Amino acid sequence: MILRTQRVTPVLAIAGVLGLAACGVPTPYQPAVDGQGYTELQIEDDRFRVTFSGNRLTARETVENYLLYRAAEITVARGFDHFVVADWEIERRTTYFSTMIGVGGGFGYGRYDVLGDPFGGFGSATARPADRYTGYANIVLQRGAKPAGQPETYDARAVLRRLAPAVRQPPA
Repeated sequence: MILRTQRVTPVLAIAGVLGLAACGVPTPYQPAVDGQGYTELQIEDDRFRVTFSGNRLTARETVENYLLYRAAEITVARGFDHFVVADWEIERRTTYFSTMIGVGGGFGYGRYDVLGDPFGGFGSATARPADRYTGYANIVLQRGAKPAGQPETYDARAVLRRLAPAVRQPPA
């Protein structure tokens, strides 16, 4: 009995990877779905912990903007005027994806040596990092005019106006 291994040409392998990548989009501004999006937890009457988690296609700046935008929405919805960021953290998680492209020889399961596969071909492997960002902020809601000279204090309505054009809502 002769066992055959299937071969995948490098062009087909690359086309498949590119096809899958084209389907991906950055996390939209939305309540958390499968761990991606925003959440909030009310800690006291005027204190919240706000979180925004993006996928590997969501830039750090986007995560930061969506976090501030959500904090501003909460502030206005609760009848407050500005919020103070009492604590802020952006967490980065890096995952490495590997791609193996072989030429000649077989493609399949097996032990590969440094020069190629066990069936006489050769190939190369490439690892690339993909970062995912999650932002956390503890905010304190306040009424009245925003105090001058406090960079950690944000006017909620100004944040909503300025960041709204960059906020990408999920498809309907």
